Amino acid sequence: MQALPLMLQGEDVVGLAQTGTGKTIAFGLPLARAIDTDDPRVQAIVLVPTRELANQVREVIEHLGKFYGFTTIGLMGGKRLQSDFTALERGAHVVVGTPGRVIDHIKRGTLPLGAVRFAVLDEADQMLDIGFARDIDYILRMCPKDRQTGLFSATMPESIGRLVYRYMRKAQRVAIAPEQKTVEGVAQYCAEVSERDKFVALRHLYETMELGRSLVFRRTKIGVDRLTGQLQSCGVPARAIHGDLRQGERDRVMADFRAGRLEFLVATNVAARGLDIPDIEHVINYDVPQNSEEYIHRIGRTARAGKKGSAVTFVSEWELDDWDRIVSVVGDDAVERLKLPARWD
Repeated sequence: MQALPLMLQGEDVVGLAQTGTGKTIAFGLPLARAIDTDDPRVQAIVLVPTRELANQVREVIEHLGKFYGFTTIGLMGGKRLQSDFTALERGAHVVVGTPGRVIDHIKRGTLPLGAVRFAVLDEADQMLDIGFARDIDYILRMCPKDRQTGLFSATMPESIGRLVYRYMRKAQRVAIAPEQKTVEGVAQYCAEVSERDKFVALRHLYETMELGRSLVFRRTKIGVDRLTGQLQSCGVPARAIHGDLRQGERDRVMADFRAGRLEFLVATNVAARGLDIPDIEHVINYDVPQNSEEYIHRIGRTARAGKKGSAVTFVSEWELDDWDRIVSVVGDDAVERLKLPARWD
């Protein structure tokens, strides 16, 4: 909540914030107070990387709107454009959306941004990581320069710095939550295994640890699809979740996982932040995360609401340096080394 008073004062803010730290309220309340309800035009825009996260943020902003008297709509892929047209024709003060769908409406002339006085980039590093850099650039250029801007990100890569320099005015940088060194309730394990043996190692864990309700992370969409196919060919109830799936398909996958009809959900990093996935028993890092923040985000998907969970990271010969950097943050004593068979049959 350190960002809240600064944003209420009208400052541009860069917030380094983990998921679940209350940052939606940190920008939502100042956003709500900035809206002139007598002006029917779009006055605030919130950009997020995924449809699921867009829906979560929209629900919070809509709740605030009931008290402050403004209206909110969500613009995201996976639903018919006609429903967007209808909502935009009715009018809204706030738009919460994914960059691709927002740009679609800007170019169609159905979403003018000339009256925007408040813009937010939520999970900015993830949006840049999945290829939205040009879209963000385009959208912000369509907004007035004298707007207030909030940028929230779990990490601070160089690409974020460029956005801050180009589109923000003397931005104040705050940490919404201190950097985590450990994740309470998660038993952390690592296993050194060659890249070519990772799949057989995963099958070994599945058979020996009786893995259930597991979230398996891969770095790329192609990797997610390939691993999902391998698991399905072995009879393991597994499905993929990433940005290329249609909304209806994503909803069916999530419903099956929540209902216990799937044991493995194979996902890209976006799922660590954008999806509401309860009761995950195990997290498997099939690929080593890019940094310690991403590692903490991933394993934080388990052991929620006071429950216990485990996280296993496969470390190949090409990932030792990345893993060493992660361990230097979380602590070597926090991670137990798993012994896998020296040879696979």
